[in-house]
Amino acid sequence: QVQLVESGGGLVQAGGSLRLSCTASGRTFSIYAMGWFRQAPGKERELVAASSSGGSRTYYADSLKGPCTISRDNAKNTVYLRINSLRPEDTAVYYCAASPSTQRLGSPTSYIYWGPGTQVTVSS
Repeated sequence: QVQLVESGGGLVQAGGSLRLSCTASGRTFSIYAMGWFRQAPGKERELVAASSSGGSRTYYADSLKGPCTISRDNAKNTVYLRINSLRPEDTAVYYCAASPSTQRLGSPTSYIYWGPGTQVTVSS
């Protein structure tokens, strides 16, 4: 069992930056691929970025490759998401999730543990 807790969300002006953190409980964090997803009101949950278990491979949604960086520190059981140049359309609840798979990391169905989410609101 892995429990995930996100932090770092909040209200930010357009053009600003945020670093989200997700800390996991348990000793097996390093075996999981980790992903960041987001869900805006009325929209489906979508991938922002994902990282392989060791952090050597990363994946990004095509529209977010530039502004976003995912990283992880397995010694701290933490995965990070930095988002630069925030826009109002980036407003959403951001979730981190853990997957035991190395495949299909872009799909929410590949993930078995989810955090409760952290709200990011970007004002214009």
